[in-house]
Amino acid sequence: MTDLIWLVAAVALAAAEALTGDFVLLMLGGAALTTAGVSAITDWPVWADAVVFALASVVLLLGVRPPLRRRFSRPPALTTGIDALPGKHALVLESVGVHSGRVKIDGEVWSARPLDETESYETGTTVTVMEIDGATAVVWRGP
Repeated sequence: MTDLIWLVAAVALAAAEALTGDFVLLMLGGAALTTAGVSAITDWPVWADAVVFALASVVLLLGVRPPLRRRFSRPPALTTGIDALPGKHALVLESVGVHSGRVKIDGEVWSARPLDETESYETGTTVTVMEIDGATAVVWRGP
């Protein structure tokens, strides 16, 4: 009879996991399923079933849950738009100085200024986009 109770608990915990998605209730459901199997095979007292449940819970929560969370965790958000531009290389189309300049970044033409205001970059130079300041790319030739 206790094996049926453990089986019902396993199904209820697995179903409740669908609401949380944190793998805790699923691990507890797996432990309840393990306990239901042990209870069906053996004729141990209820306290022994509780020990089996506790041991199975610890093993699943510490051994199985962390790899599952790593496997199913969300990937880092893809940067898009202007947030994706810093770090990209750009080609200088018009000489870049403190007050003027144009660069081509991924096929788009941007107004640009140098990161170090004492520098200027001639046409044809490859520079790196350091940041986007409004509609202006702040660029640097680097070492």
